[in-house]
Amino acid sequence: MFRIRQSYRDDVDQILAVAEHLDTVNLPADRSHIEKIVELSEASFTQTIAPADREYLFVLEDLGEKRVIGTSMIHAQHGTRRAPHIFFRVENDERYSYTLDKYFVHRTLRIGYNYNGPTEIGGLILLPQYRGNPEALGKLLSYVRFVFIRMHRPVFRDRVLSELLPPLEPDGTSVLWEHLGRHFTGLTYQEADLLSKDNKEFIHALFPDDPIHTELLPAEVRAIIGQVGPETRGVEKILRRIGFEYAGQIDPFDGGPHFTAKTDEITLVRDAREVRLAATDGGGAGAGAGDERPWAILALERPDQKPGFRAVSARVVELDDGRVGVTDDVRARLALEADEPVWMVKA
Repeated sequence: MFRIRQSYRDDVDQILAVAEHLDTVNLPADRSHIEKIVELSEASFTQTIAPADREYLFVLEDLGEKRVIGTSMIHAQHGTRRAPHIFFRVENDERYSYTLDKYFVHRTLRIGYNYNGPTEIGGLILLPQYRGNPEALGKLLSYVRFVFIRMHRPVFRDRVLSELLPPLEPDGTSVLWEHLGRHFTGLTYQEADLLSKDNKEFIHALFPDDPIHTELLPAEVRAIIGQVGPETRGVEKILRRIGFEYAGQIDPFDGGPHFTAKTDEITLVRDAREVRLAATDGGGAGAGAGDERPWAILALERPDQKPGFRAVSARVVELDDGRVGVTDDVRARLALEADEPVWMVKA
């Protein structure tokens, strides 16, 4: 009994409890920031702010327990003139001495800024006790965002970015920041991470514009640059499966890799379509029964209802009349009325 929906102000306490399990820059474990994020999300869903400023926060509910157990987000545009997207380009500096007949390829980090940035997905958190659930809840939290992007395609950019977490220290700090960023800013990792949510000026002012040679960093720091942390390896697999690739860029705070894809080439965006649902007991023409039926995400949006946007995952069966068969439970979780259309993508 799970459902994803848009977030509301009365979700703040439960969202904060979820955020405390990861505490990222997109969803920091700080009440004032969570309140601002939820307020901005409500304005985004109601379309009362400009598209470039919209940030959508989705929550995953355990309907049986009546609690929020996970979150995911979309930033319609990550990188504007007011708040640029900031990253390190991972580049190679080739050197050769004919006197010594020695050739080297040095890896360097060069700060970069994007003032007309891509759409970003982030903020994906699932409470530990729900990981490994047969309903593939992590996949649902991730994939629902691409269905939403397809539903509102003109709002979003032509590229999508995902910033993945690298291996971090047991206390949640970054060895890259301790050996690099802290020397340029005088801030701890947590201080810089939280400040950058609302203000990135200090990075532009204090970080060097010249390339930084990674040979000057300790071996354990070089080893985590561009690497995916153990808790996000599953996310990397999901992203690669639907069309994302490593962009040769990393986060300037922790060294986590950036993955990007062209929006219209992401399989879930490309394949999402509107369908009409029919009640079925699991049989029907055009597909097998039981667990052999394809797994899909179903979503609809009704701004005059609460929740306005909601989505579920379900096994579906394509019927001879063009409709898609689902159980009564699925229709109930969607609060589906009559024969209204819904968006579907098989995954």
